[in-house]
Amino acid sequence: MIHSAFIRAAAPQLPPPHSIGPARNGSTENFAIEGRNLNYSVTTRQGKFVPILKDCSLRIPSGQFWMLLGPNGCGKSTLLKILAGLLNPIDGFVYVKKPKSFVFQNPDHQVVMPTVEADVAFGLGKFNMARDEIRSRVAKALDAVDMLDFLQRPVQTLSGGQKQRVAIAGALAEACKVLLLDELTTFLDEKDQIGVIKAVKNSLKNSEEVTALWVTHRLEELEYADGAVYMEDGRVIKHGDASSILDFIKVRQASYIDQINS
Repeated sequence: MIHSAFIRAAAPQLPPPHSIGPARNGSTENFAIEGRNLNYSVTTRQGKFVPILKDCSLRIPSGQFWMLLGPNGCGKSTLLKILAGLLNPIDGFVYVKKPKSFVFQNPDHQVVMPTVEADVAFGLGKFNMARDEIRSRVAKALDAVDMLDFLQRPVQTLSGGQKQRVAIAGALAEACKVLLLDELTTFLDEKDQIGVIKAVKNSLKNSEEVTALWVTHRLEELEYADGAVYMEDGRVIKHGDASSILDFIKVRQASYIDQINS
């Protein structure tokens, strides 16, 4: 699991992003994730400067399940990696409540131990814990993602969706406050897609302290979200409750189709 604290880049005195409404407890200050005016660019081998993120701002309320959407190449995975601490922005401000965990698109990059129990317990090795405490945490985390019956199952016998749920359980066992999830359902069949989404929802239901940000390109997954952020061309275009974002995207798509057909 990836853990990093607070990153403060070059511009600490930036204006706040657009309001997205209060968190569940009514507070406008209770955010688990905040990014302000984030910029990120890469330089090609030919020396060309290519901007990937352009003045991106977002806030995700604590204890909620939000999704990050947008066309391919719009910068959503790059933004998620900056929030995870895997990339550093050129400028801007990032705060993510810690500990946080990044769950990869391909679970084989993260699930490393031979059995489910051993894999979920793997990250706890850095803590000074008694065996009983480790077993308790592992069992609780697996129960949260509906995988407790698979405790002794060899990892190699699991489906892709089951491996993703084991990866999520590993993050929960470490008592993470923020889950950053990168297109977990891209290569999964429909049954595993729903299983992984429900595992995340159940994780938040079991602990109001956990917040999740899920990168996806599937509009149908929005029905499970509390809110969403929509990006285009490296920019955050809109954020708010899931139904309003879905309506916004559908209008956007219809307008694009009309332009093509006109």
